[in-house]
Amino acid sequence: MSTRRTFLVAGAATAAAVAASTPARAAAPDRELRRILREIDPARVEAIVRRLVSFGTRHTLSAQDDPVRGIGAARDWIFAELERHATASDGRMTVEQQSFVQPVSPRVPVPTRITNVVATLRGSVTPERIYVVTGHYDSRVTDVMDAVKDAPGADDDASGVAVIMELARVFATRRPEATLVFAAVAGEEQGLYGSDHMAQAYKDAGADIQAMFSNDIVGTGNAHDGTRNDPRTVRLFVEGVPTSETPAEATTRKSTGGENDGPSRQLGRFVKDVEPDEMNVRIVWRRDRYLRGSDHISFLLRGYPAARFTEPRENFNHEHQDVRVENGVQYGDLPEFCDFGYIARVARVNAAALWSLAQAPGTPKGVVIDATQLTNTTTLRWQPGTEPDLAGYEVVWRETTAPDWQHSLPVGNVSTVTVDLSKDNVLFGVRAVDTTGHRSPAAAPKP
Repeated sequence: MSTRRTFLVAGAATAAAVAASTPARAAAPDRELRRILREIDPARVEAIVRRLVSFGTRHTLSAQDDPVRGIGAARDWIFAELERHATASDGRMTVEQQSFVQPVSPRVPVPTRITNVVATLRGSVTPERIYVVTGHYDSRVTDVMDAVKDAPGADDDASGVAVIMELARVFATRRPEATLVFAAVAGEEQGLYGSDHMAQAYKDAGADIQAMFSNDIVGTGNAHDGTRNDPRTVRLFVEGVPTSETPAEATTRKSTGGENDGPSRQLGRFVKDVEPDEMNVRIVWRRDRYLRGSDHISFLLRGYPAARFTEPRENFNHEHQDVRVENGVQYGDLPEFCDFGYIARVARVNAAALWSLAQAPGTPKGVVIDATQLTNTTTLRWQPGTEPDLAGYEVVWRETTAPDWQHSLPVGNVSTVTVDLSKDNVLFGVRAVDTTGHRSPAAAPKP
């Protein structure tokens, strides 16, 4: 196998390289993905949301041993359902309760057991490569410390839990090449505690998590506030500068650019590229909503690419509110304000992203630009991938003012390439391609 390839053309070399490139689009959905999308069922989504609401409250500080009310009852039901789905996997899916005791903290007045329910579907080809999707099953009312009042939490976040549970059901019979993790996490409303524990456990184990998605408040495209319904849009929040960036990395970034090229931003570009036709993923270039946060931040803090799905416009009368009618206005996070067809469509967006990620080669690692010499060409190097169906790589680039990749140039199964394009003028990435045309997210180079 050649390890180096050069694209140098005398004269108008830059124009020639651009002319040889193609638009930087991902492959169309494969047949199996189309089947997966068809199997996601709004009626099952509705049943999950209503069952979670039926536990009265799922507050983190509520009862853990009551069989019908409180977070313990919800935990046990989620676990049983995921175990039932796992029986269809021929042993490939395992389900666990990941428990720990959270010490006293601002929103946890006494040491409290917090439990994540995690279903792991082992990859068939590269199981060490992991993609995680979560929803949080705890809920709250106006007073974040009130563990007694009814806290239905239909939109926030039974909707996200319905997404991951329906995905687990549909994916259990599949054989993704990489490992997929479907997790219902707890403690989000009290301080992201469940996801923080989960992310740290992965970090301690040296897990190769290449993407994580939080589904939090994905219940409806209708804000029920008189604004126009937007049933085909879901927001995806993706940071640019990594949360985990070190001072040394910040210094390098300032001298090379790349504010819009962190791993999570590349993940957002990938999701947009593979979105189902029935939905529009609106990419928002922020870590999360203004001054707010969700469980993906726990993964960002550990250096994992992560993003957050949420509905296009929130109605705050139906979030973090006591259930009541006041001046003729209904408050509370009730299921009648959810659109179960919308939640199913969000699940399909997640499914398209997860399947496309798992079936493609992993994101290239160790991508660098050779900056040892001053030159108007650009030499890129990266670590060769190990996937058995790896066909090669593509160099992608765009103008510095463009939000998305504009050009793609196949360079073969190599680990070094030189193109006659100046690193001063454009932004580069490298992505892997398999023998059936699945493409990985791009990796932006470092010097």
